[in-house]
Amino acid sequence: MKVGIITVSDRASAGEYKDDGGPALKKACAERNWEVGAEAVIPDDLERIQATILSFSAQGCGLVLTTGGTGITERDVTPEAIRGIMRVEIPGFGETMRMKSLAITPNAILSRNLAAVVSSSLVLALPGKPTGAVECLEFVEGAIEHSVKLAMKEPTSC
Repeated sequence: MKVGIITVSDRASAGEYKDDGGPALKKACAERNWEVGAEAVIPDDLERIQATILSFSAQGCGLVLTTGGTGITERDVTPEAIRGIMRVEIPGFGETMRMKSLAITPNAILSRNLAAVVSSSLVLALPGKPTGAVECLEFVEGAIEHSVKLAMKEPTSC
């Protein structure tokens, strides 16, 4: 499976601090034998997020992982960006990520994680904290391969 990873962060994109979220997700992908075909670190900008997701989908990334921008501050616009270009939202992914994360931190209730089909890609909006992003990916991992096949209109066994 070809994966695109997008870190959404004003400060990381400006070089004010090191991006740890993207590399953490890249390592998680390598552990699953998923090929990372595209990576970007971009600011919290709705149009840039949309353009990057669409670009990664056009490059054949069946799975696009975003990290960051899922909180409740004014600059957190990742969910809105995805919803503006999605074909369909898949609520079970976000619900599962929040439910399982609540066992770890009460602040998980503030997260606006989601999954959606954009073009022919499954897009997951994950938390900005590297450990939270990897944990949330693990929580929904079992449904990813099937969902990506459906998004890419490939045959499935189910």
